[in-house]
Amino acid sequence: MKIVDVHIIGLSGGTVDGGWPQGNRPEEDLNTLLEVQTDEGLSGVGSAMTSKSLIVAAVDLLRPHLIGERADEPARVSEKLRQAMFWQGRGGAVEHAISGIDIALWDLMGKACGQPVGRLLGGCYRRRVKPYGSVLFDEPEPLRDTLGQTVARGFRAIKLGWRPFGRRDRRTDELLVKTARDAVGPDVELMVDAGGSEQFWPHGYKWALETAKMLADYRIVWFEEPLPPDDLEGYIELRRHSPVPIATGEVLTRRQSFRPFLERQAVDIVQPDCTKCGGLTEAWRIAWMAYEHNVQWVPHGWNTAIGLAADLHLSAAMPVARYVEYLTPSPYLDEIIPDPFRPDAEGYLPIPDAPGLGIELNRDALKRYGR
Repeated sequence: MKIVDVHIIGLSGGTVDGGWPQGNRPEEDLNTLLEVQTDEGLSGVGSAMTSKSLIVAAVDLLRPHLIGERADEPARVSEKLRQAMFWQGRGGAVEHAISGIDIALWDLMGKACGQPVGRLLGGCYRRRVKPYGSVLFDEPEPLRDTLGQTVARGFRAIKLGWRPFGRRDRRTDELLVKTARDAVGPDVELMVDAGGSEQFWPHGYKWALETAKMLADYRIVWFEEPLPPDDLEGYIELRRHSPVPIATGEVLTRRQSFRPFLERQAVDIVQPDCTKCGGLTEAWRIAWMAYEHNVQWVPHGWNTAIGLAADLHLSAAMPVARYVEYLTPSPYLDEIIPDPFRPDAEGYLPIPDAPGLGIELNRDALKRYGR
């Protein structure tokens, strides 16, 4: 079974606000789907958290190394692409494109073998995992409304992130966290994402440490991206003194970028995004590296239903996996597959057991959101 083409679908018209200072317009394309097609008529689907124009350019570079390759050897093929692009795409958009291709190849291999991807990654440790609803901070009143709606959707864990948290003053930050805890009560888990990968992030170690002390008073599960993503020394110091676990990793690509954060004990929780870091193959390597360093792995997933499906399968295949991120609400999760994922009565998501990723695309929805 050989690869004959890659079909690229940019998603726009339903893009949610990502928390950036300038906001995001629904027509912006920040996620792209890739369908890898074979000479036997079988296809697999992947997702990349990068705009279509960048994916098209990257796939043009990758085509000579991809077309004609076996479709049932995802780890070898994606590593071949990575090595071939070392001088032109060591990370960044080319690695994002490789990520989408790798996910699609795992979907293909699962379909060809008649097995779910989680089993092919080494075996399934679990059949379900807890999602946390991922939403943005807001002013107190609309924040209460958002949290009420998120709990009503069945989420028993919620992550709040970005503006206005960390953008005004400490008093505002605590008011927002207190509002959130009061709104959801004592039994819903809360996480806080400062969004330190925002451009020109102004805060350093001392702000992060004082904020972590405040968060501990409200039983926050973890404090995410309190520092710029490349501040390794800052993370080492913060993790050593923070009373709440420290998390980061969503913008890093390639397993080599994660190694110093794990080896130097810079984080309590590492968060690779398989639609950016190199695909399921690379995320699997990073997750195992984290496990071997006794660091919790939680996949970052501000993307699509395809990315969520990939995270679920990887969660099945890891000895320790506690959460997956679920961007909510978002048409790219709720509409682009016919049977969207929904938390069960206990707030867990079932891991698909059908071949491949266990999902299909909703072609009618793609007529609305695909381009």
